[in-house]
Amino acid sequence: MIAVDTNIIVQLLTQDDEPQYRASVDLFQTSEIFIPDPVILEAERLLRFAYGFKAHEICTALRKIFGLPNVYLANENLTA
Repeated sequence: MIAVDTNIIVQLLTQDDEPQYRASVDLFQTSEIFIPDPVILEAERLLRFAYGFKAHEICTALRKIFGLPNVYLANENLTA
């Protein structure tokens, strides 16, 4: 299992750097992924303040990631 950092989550959702985006997609398609709580918080902050995502956009995007069958979180209630 691989624990990902904030950059991987942000690249997956923003697609602002093509090679990094492709690498993050490949990682999510081929590995068991653990997303630590601090990464979730940092990703939310970056998406909101650096990329201008709205709260509902962040929630929708993160829920899609959290719902993937190969993604694991410390707090399983976040996937519901």
